[in-house]
Amino acid sequence: MIVYGIKTCDTCRKALKSLPGARLHDIREEGLPEDVARAALARFGDALVNRKSTTWRGLDDAARAAEPLALIAAHPAVMKRPLIDAGGTLYLGWGKEVQAALAG
Repeated sequence: MIVYGIKTCDTCRKALKSLPGARLHDIREEGLPEDVARAALARFGDALVNRKSTTWRGLDDAARAAEPLALIAAHPAVMKRPLIDAGGTLYLGWGKEVQAALAG
C-alpha cells in the first residue's frame, strides 16, 4: 500500500500510523507519478484539488485556473491528502469511509 502525501502532513501521518506496512511517497520530494495522477483525476475529478488549503488561498486567479494535474505538479501541497493506493484501488482523504474501507 502506498500513501501519496507530504511527510509533514498530520492527516498523512495518521493514515500511515493506522495502515501497517504502508509506505509514504512524498509528493513534494518525489512528485506524483503521472499514471497515478491520471488515474486519481479520472476517479476523483476536481476533488483532487483541496480548495480549502492555505496553498490554494495563496494562489492567484491564473494559477487557480490551471488544469488540476499541472496545478498539483507546480504546487504539491494543493492536492487533497492522502491519496492511498491499496492494491490498485485509489482512496482520497482520511475520512470515516476511507478508514472503514481500509480497516482489516
